[in-house]
Amino acid sequence: MTDWPALRAARRRPLRVALLPCAGHGARSGADRPKQYVDLGGRRVVHWALLAFEELLDQGQLDGVLVVLSPDDAEFEAAVPAALRARLQTRRVGGATRAASVRAGLQDLQRQGLAADDWALVHDAARCLVSPADLMALIQACDHDPVGGLLAHPVPDTLKRSDAHGRVQSTVPREQMWAAQTPQMFRLGPLSQALDQAMAAGAAVTDEASAVEWAGLQPRLVQGSADNFKVTYPEDFQRAWALLRQRSAQG
Repeated sequence: MTDWPALRAARRRPLRVALLPCAGHGARSGADRPKQYVDLGGRRVVHWALLAFEELLDQGQLDGVLVVLSPDDAEFEAAVPAALRARLQTRRVGGATRAASVRAGLQDLQRQGLAADDWALVHDAARCLVSPADLMALIQACDHDPVGGLLAHPVPDTLKRSDAHGRVQSTVPREQMWAAQTPQMFRLGPLSQALDQAMAAGAAVTDEASAVEWAGLQPRLVQGSADNFKVTYPEDFQRAWALLRQRSAQG
């Protein structure tokens, strides 16, 4: 187990640890297994997602990676090569919701000795196209921010609000509208507290930023690539694989 206080002293800065909730079942994907374990060109979705974090580990920009699994997970070991698994921590403490899994992961990190002002970069395991460049942009933008922030992308499309019958109720101005992505980077203590309070109040916690917003804070938006989408529906797998092939061809 990592000696986090000693590592923090050596780094002379708050630590940065990625936390990947990997306990979802992906009912909308149409696949016969959780979407993070679907094969894309010989690698599973979660393996692709972890590659960007591995690069930042190599660069010393990231200090650790914790993957939160479902207690009955039977696929992660086969999905991620042993050499990469050896650089990660895994915990079988995933809950029924994404928020519950993140909360359990944060509690585990705090029990290990991470400080309240260390950083957690929470990332969806099904966002397999996140790039090292986007990760660095997030770190550089948020490392000294009093709140933290998230990768996001400006919404290019016209937005419609529907009524209960599937008809257009109104057009929503897209100016200043952003699609939230991950990672979302917040300090462990404030994020844990925000999640605890929001969940106890029954608030809808769809991502970490929503819990932080619920606590009355304003996370920073950091523009990321449109490619950093969450693989959710059957057609998303084809799109993701096409983009991954394109990246490989470009070197």
